[in-house]
Amino acid sequence: MIITQTPLRISFFGGGTDFRDFYRHEGGCVLSSAIDKYIFVIVKRRFDKKIRVGYTRIELVEQVDQLQHELVREALRLAEVTSHIEIGTLGDIPSTGSGLGSSSTVTVGVLNALYNYRNDPHTQEQLAQGACKIEIDVLGKPIGKQDQYICAYGGLRFIRFLPDEEVIIDKIELGDSELRRLNQQLMLFYTKNIRRTDSVLSEQRSKIPDRMDTLRAMAELAYKGRTLLENGDFDAFGRLLDTGWQLKKTLASKISNDEIDRYYQLAIEAGALGGKITGAGGGGFMLLFCPREKLYNVRAALRELLELPFHLEPDGSKVIFNHRR
Repeated sequence: MIITQTPLRISFFGGGTDFRDFYRHEGGCVLSSAIDKYIFVIVKRRFDKKIRVGYTRIELVEQVDQLQHELVREALRLAEVTSHIEIGTLGDIPSTGSGLGSSSTVTVGVLNALYNYRNDPHTQEQLAQGACKIEIDVLGKPIGKQDQYICAYGGLRFIRFLPDEEVIIDKIELGDSELRRLNQQLMLFYTKNIRRTDSVLSEQRSKIPDRMDTLRAMAELAYKGRTLLENGDFDAFGRLLDTGWQLKKTLASKISNDEIDRYYQLAIEAGALGGKITGAGGGGFMLLFCPREKLYNVRAALRELLELPFHLEPDGSKVIFNHRR
């Protein structure tokens, strides 16, 4: 039996520039971090030849092709595991529409578990590449590449996507006190809106040719955000999040809505310096940056929303249990 633990993520700046339609022209970059909320994948051998997959439903099939869970199906194909297998997934947050990168987290976690089940551990780079191949190339999802890389590598990272498909991952080094301070000032609130991201992302992707200047500005914010973090200028970092959110909302029509705008404005009026919806938009989790003396005020202003306490996570996808008979 193999159990993997793979972190979810928050993205600060640069989301959208990790789409192939953009970075193949001039390169993209994101500033993201894994968080200490996870998806766990359990893999064990079955006594018969069938394949059993358990998530929000149960599938029991004779062949890989019969699986409806497309991420697990394609991971089994890529890892060349086709029978005698049971797979289960457990998550710390809602399974869809969270904006915390759950789909890529599942894909990386399943691949990591399957490769270790085969006694063939893969590197972080190989896991990220495999997840990108499944989600973007095989399944044709209208997504970028940041989620696969940040949940495979973990940590607080500045990730560059070059036109030749090379990906460069830099770790942001913060001292212990700075990291504690940053953790204390970040907040996540669940907006309660569950939405399918494909429609938002499909529109965003289709508009990339008309939004090149905006995406260039968003990439520049990622560089600025990195510099501010490394210099310990966290208040300016928080205000920069607001600048990025205003740009992000112009990429597609459903990234925000009246309800999200209302919650965001309540948070700003209560003292938050900036924030954003963490994923494609339209719902899921709202990330806020708040001075420590204003945390209580923001919580009071958003008391109708559920807060998700979290910290930044240094580790990426890893095996936490490996039992072989």
